[in-house]
Amino acid sequence: MDKVLSQKSAISYLYPPVEPFDQRMLDVGDGHRVYVEQCGNPDGIPVVVLHGGPGGGCSPAMRRYFDPEVFRVVLFDQRGCGRSRPHASVENNTTWHLVRDIELIRETLGIARWIVFGGSWGATLSLIYAQEHPDRAAALALRGVFLMRQEELDWFYGGGAGRFWPDLWKQFTVGIPKDEHNDFIAAYHRRLFSGDLTTETRYARAWSSWENALASIDSDGVTGESPADYARAFARLENHYFVNSGFLDESQQVLARMDRIAHIPGVIVQGRFDMICPPQSAYDLAQKWPEARLTMVGRAGHALSERGISAELVRSMDTFATRAKILKL
Repeated sequence: MDKVLSQKSAISYLYPPVEPFDQRMLDVGDGHRVYVEQCGNPDGIPVVVLHGGPGGGCSPAMRRYFDPEVFRVVLFDQRGCGRSRPHASVENNTTWHLVRDIELIRETLGIARWIVFGGSWGATLSLIYAQEHPDRAAALALRGVFLMRQEELDWFYGGGAGRFWPDLWKQFTVGIPKDEHNDFIAAYHRRLFSGDLTTETRYARAWSSWENALASIDSDGVTGESPADYARAFARLENHYFVNSGFLDESQQVLARMDRIAHIPGVIVQGRFDMICPPQSAYDLAQKWPEARLTMVGRAGHALSERGISAELVRSMDTFATRAKILKL
């Protein structure tokens, strides 16, 4: 493992860029088609990558956390975002639809079991998927843990993070009348689903900019303006899931069902100064998961691209590679 890491760039810690050997649009039903790609070794250790958001989409950089000679890496854009169609659609788009999509992808590709790799919302979805299909998840690698709890939403959209970034919080809130300041998620929902494209795009960019500005510990708050199509899909999907509490009832809350996957090995990589998903959630998860190893990265925020987070995730995946036989992969 140390030899592999030493061959990588001292800056990125990542494997070299790699192109997919398979790309397809998969009809998952309900009027949706999702983009799926595979890269690496077609006969390698299967791993599925679950992106964040909801609505973020996968990117070429996500392929680089895995040794392409060892892993068969499956990435896909969740319903409504990235290259999946229809774009920015929230119809028939819930957590449970996504869990079924993941299983359909696994079955379509003929994979018996795989490692599940996800960050932020992708960590939430990874845990829920594993709890629904513990026999299919050989191990989990999670980053920037989000558990879809009200306290997490209150932190980021209720002024908690805004106490650290008052100037950016003002930009996020200034377009909402004061009589709606008691619930910014609901206020944005009314505008993101107004039916007027100009209004939806304006508020989508404001929603996306607030999150993007706080992602990295090195952020100076200047992110530039997101492309309209990306921002609209990201904001609409994320808001749709948040306004519906992730489509989870009390019995489906992640921590309440950790007994289902307590035996599955996992790694949790968390930035100590994560402003979007504070470390409390990662800590709470680790307390409920005896087979997981929690690593707090000292000088890191939320972003997958943070140096310390990248290094730890690559190291963790290299370790899983050495344990493939134990994991029965």
